[in-house]
Amino acid sequence: MNSEVDGITGVGQISLLVRDTERATQFFTQTLGLSHLYSFGDLAFIDCAGVRLYLQRVPEEQWRPSSAIYFRVSDIEAHHRELVQRGVAFTGAPHLIHRHDSGMEEWMAFFTDTEGNTLALMAQVQPTS
Repeated sequence: MNSEVDGITGVGQISLLVRDTERATQFFTQTLGLSHLYSFGDLAFIDCAGVRLYLQRVPEEQWRPSSAIYFRVSDIEAHHRELVQRGVAFTGAPHLIHRHDSGMEEWMAFFTDTEGNTLALMAQVQPTS
């Protein structure tokens, strides 16, 4: 891109629609272990490694699933076990999604938040020989 403006440097914020701001905030902070930044009325902002999750309450008739969020973790099996112990219902166990030519493997495990949004754990795993 030939421009006088610097390129995109990352994602700053992701918005999720929620039915209940307090319930969703508790899920992301207490269950997933993320940090609550601040709330303003029916809006809550959660820190996810420098990317803000913006939880926006909407009336039931306006709610719809938001984009899936994939949380990068270093040990998907350990994170999966921990979240299951915290009551998170996964749709299945961590599983291989793709193996790159280099041998690097992409693993994922899917679950939903308290509001019905699809979330996932994801990890890149270098197989041991």
